[in-house]
Amino acid sequence: MQRFTQLYSELDETNKTNAKVAALEKYFRSAPPADAAWALYYLTGNRQRRAISGAQLRDWVSQETGFAPWLVEESYHAVGDIAETLTLLLPDLDGDGADKPLHQVVQGQVLPLADLDGAAQQALVVATWRQMDRQQRFVWHKLITGAFRVGVGRTLVVRALANVAGIDKAVMAHRLMGEWQPNAAAYRALLDPDTEQADHSRPYPFYLAYQLEGEPESLGPLADWQIEWKWDGIRAQLIKRNGDVLIWSRGEELVTDAYPEVAAVAAALPDGTVLDGELLAWQDDGPLPFNVLQQRIGRKRLTAKLLNDAPVAIMVYDLLEWRGQDLRSQPLHARRQLLEALVAQLPTSDETLAIHLSPLVQPSSWADATALRDESRANRAEGFMLKRLDSSYQVGRIKGDWWKWKIDPFTVDAVMIYAQRGSGRRASLYTDYTFAVWDGEELVPFAKAYSGLTDAEIQQVDAFVRRNTKERFGPVRSVTPELVMEIAFEGIQKSTRHKSGVALRFPRIARWRKDKPIAEADTIETLRSLLAEVNG
Repeated sequence: MQRFTQLYSELDETNKTNAKVAALEKYFRSAPPADAAWALYYLTGNRQRRAISGAQLRDWVSQETGFAPWLVEESYHAVGDIAETLTLLLPDLDGDGADKPLHQVVQGQVLPLADLDGAAQQALVVATWRQMDRQQRFVWHKLITGAFRVGVGRTLVVRALANVAGIDKAVMAHRLMGEWQPNAAAYRALLDPDTEQADHSRPYPFYLAYQLEGEPESLGPLADWQIEWKWDGIRAQLIKRNGDVLIWSRGEELVTDAYPEVAAVAAALPDGTVLDGELLAWQDDGPLPFNVLQQRIGRKRLTAKLLNDAPVAIMVYDLLEWRGQDLRSQPLHARRQLLEALVAQLPTSDETLAIHLSPLVQPSSWADATALRDESRANRAEGFMLKRLDSSYQVGRIKGDWWKWKIDPFTVDAVMIYAQRGSGRRASLYTDYTFAVWDGEELVPFAKAYSGLTDAEIQQVDAFVRRNTKERFGPVRSVTPELVMEIAFEGIQKSTRHKSGVALRFPRIARWRKDKPIAEADTIETLRSLLAEVNG
């Protein structure tokens, strides 16, 4: 555990990429495989379901330290991070504490918590506190609360592991996709120099695009590019290997059972086929709003009514594997030609039409493309994808060959009415805000946002909140309605859960409208007109 704690500290203390990679390499070269497997599990974003609430942990630390519950609560609100709060409140050990291997800590002091009752959980937590030093406790708290993040992306972890194994980064990225088990045997297999090893269920790493910078003319001749609609759905890979059909989301979640209509059509695919595409709610030859698709996300039981109300199809736009051959190194235009021939051979009856070929947009000029892009919302799309025709299918987010050219977001001017402290480094500042628009003479809340302001602006808003707090509701502060912000968002939909009757997709602060009084903020009618525009 001490070695893993040291790695956490080294990663947390630097912003330099090479230093992070060096720290990761040092750890993976020295850690026992069983420990390295669990370290890799957490470093790549995996975590267990949280078994203990923050309130329980704060109650137990109050009992362990003798601090009054109100003082523990105030400490938590001041710090903003439960792991750090607990660590600061607990007394230091008299000695150095126990240093168990990481895999023993996970298997004996993390995983069992989910299966214990409250009293047994408390006993295990308190016993662990009494065994670990301050830094180990902090990291352990991060593990048990599901908040383990350390400022290192998956790409850097892949790079470090590839260096340790002496294999290509793309090969290592592929090995880490899908269902990877955190044990010593699986870790040794990751480092195996035999680059031909593969699991038939494993998806490929997704190729991701950056938002287009500048004007599209900067990309060169239009003839060098393939243009498609950018769909608002769930990115997924559809796999048919060894007679099995699998659907993987970009979050590396196996979701085959959630989309049986897509899996049924995929059964007709030739073995050794992998398609890249977008899962969409689909009906009558067109996509439905994203909120319809949301009805299917995370559902373990699919009723006939749900399948009827929210039918799903996959819009495919790339062919990554064909008859068992990896096509990713081939140019896009060659992959597209094979993809078109493949989709043309699939069943086309109304009952089985759940795989669609992403249509190409063929403007005569970049100016024509700009005009067509403005019609995106009429096509229930977010804009265009621009892909260089001779591009290979790469790993991760890389600039140059693939770009997102999204339409401008919706915007409304809204009034801030509530504020709450942030978390982590912003735990002492009011950074999470609730915004409202006018409904007659009343301000009606409709969105929360916490990103978009500069550090200097956050300091100014924080000072405003402290001077203008009207009421307190736990950590939330009601403030004098005075600040107007421009709120940007990607989509809007009806909602029975919100007083405003609408819910926004990806709301964020576009700018602080210091030039506007609150009387000039937008109204609920503005939101309703945008909703009508989206619904056609």
